[in-house]
Amino acid sequence: MKTLSSEEAAGLLHLNVKQVQNLARAGRLPAVRVGRKWLFHQDQIEKLLGRPARSQQGSIEISARNRLRGTIANLRFDGLMAEVVLRVGDQELVAVITRSSAERLGLRVGDEAFAVMKSTEVMVGREGRDG
Repeated sequence: MKTLSSEEAAGLLHLNVKQVQNLARAGRLPAVRVGRKWLFHQDQIEKLLGRPARSQQGSIEISARNRLRGTIANLRFDGLMAEVVLRVGDQELVAVITRSSAERLGLRVGDEAFAVMKSTEVMVGREGRDG
């Protein structure tokens, strides 16, 4: 279970540090005082914000750093496959994944999701240029 400092909790809650400490002191924010410092359980803070609890069990770290966060604009199932259209800013990214992966992830149009890209090769091209 990850604990947060007053500063980290303030960042998550979009409050200043003094407000967070005053709320903890008044018992309005779950926290533990250790010496002169307040500690907050991250999962309790995220629960207050209405975010799903982050399970440490089953979470993974991946080496890919190219992540684009967006909103699912369209989702189409066809047999064993699913086409996911992710809107990232004013662009759309299309990914084809297995239907079982889409169902396991609980993907729905309007949900926030992210695309992770890892490539060992990048190609660049131009149109209409004679050599």
